[in-house]
Amino acid sequence: MKILAIETSTETASVALLDGERISERSVAGRPGHSETLLPEILGLLADAGARLADLDAIAFGAGPGAFTGLRLACGVVQGLAMGAGKPVIPVGTLEALASQCADESGAIFVAVDARMSEVYFAAYERRDGQLVERMAPACAAPGEVRLPAEGAWFGFGSAFKAYGDTLVPAVGERLTGFDASPVPLASSVARLAAVRLARGETIDAALAAPLYVRDKVAMTTAERLARGGKA
Repeated sequence: MKILAIETSTETASVALLDGERISERSVAGRPGHSETLLPEILGLLADAGARLADLDAIAFGAGPGAFTGLRLACGVVQGLAMGAGKPVIPVGTLEALASQCADESGAIFVAVDARMSEVYFAAYERRDGQLVERMAPACAAPGEVRLPAEGAWFGFGSAFKAYGDTLVPAVGERLTGFDASPVPLASSVARLAAVRLARGETIDAALAAPLYVRDKVAMTTAERLARGGKA
């Protein structure tokens, strides 16, 4: 099984190639969006592995939520590569990919990442029999409006705890057992989750690939920015 994966939902982008049990990964340098360096890194990754696009079983990408420019770039690149090579596509939720990187022993993971514009993308997952089960679908809210699922204790995971910790931690309450604000989503995590979906036959045609947006409004008025503590 060979899967190429792309993750560009944040400024820390990466590409990965899963080949059976082996996985290789490269970071993608450049400005947010990574448009100048993404394709060269993909081609370099394949060349180092002695692989071609024709050898792939599928192409996966971190579908979001995340930075709009990065999500559109990943989707567009994946569509172009997959259509050209006649390969299926596997979208993987960015928050799910991030949750899969959490090593907290409780298995109850509350992912919260900085959505910019003084907002947070968040979702909740539980590990059951080695698989992630979604307990709260991805959503977007101001840090003070974020809430945990109705029951249980949860471990926080993601950049929002660094960006908005003073507001976010009190908002979610005492059922937060702790948090790690350092992780970023990785293409290798997208690839591993995509492998499970591929084994179950959960692929889509490249033409149907689309980013996952959970925030429709991408610009605020001056009054709205000031209300959330931003600058005019």
